[in-house]
Amino acid sequence: MPVNFLSAEQRDSYGNYQGEPTKDMLARYFHLDDFDRQHISSKRGDHNRLGFAVQLCTVRYLGRFPDLFNNIPKAVTEFLAKQLHIDNIKNVISLYSEGKQRRQHVDEIINIYGYTEFTDTRVGFSLSRWLYALCWTGTSRPSILFERGTSWLLSHKVLLPACSLLERYIARSC
Repeated sequence: MPVNFLSAEQRDSYGNYQGEPTKDMLARYFHLDDFDRQHISSKRGDHNRLGFAVQLCTVRYLGRFPDLFNNIPKAVTEFLAKQLHIDNIKNVISLYSEGKQRRQHVDEIINIYGYTEFTDTRVGFSLSRWLYALCWTGTSRPSILFERGTSWLLSHKVLLPACSLLERYIARSC
């Protein structure tokens, strides 16, 4: 049975950049601390350093890794490149997006920073308990529960699943 309670806007914004991030968002999600810089500095070449930083900060901000690097807002790449002292951003990002290190960097970020896949049984158990409590104590519509569930996943460092999967999961929980 199909489940469609999200608006087109919610579907489009799920796990994607929506315009340029504000200065506050850049400072919160895209600032590289000493721990980040330590791991980034071990990468060979400016393209790998900037690409790793973009992947790391995108997963922090959106909860998923970028599919296409040409969809990354210019403010994000400029902010990260400035911190890493990298010039000629356009060539660096295109070189990284064509390279083979992306998948290895994804695995490395997941291991180092403690991200979990949505399919992990502990995630399902904890999320289900949390959703049941929300459904039991409140009258929130499924679209509101979807937004709150997405926030829960982000705060618990769980990689976002496909939009339709989370939508079905929310519908089944309430």
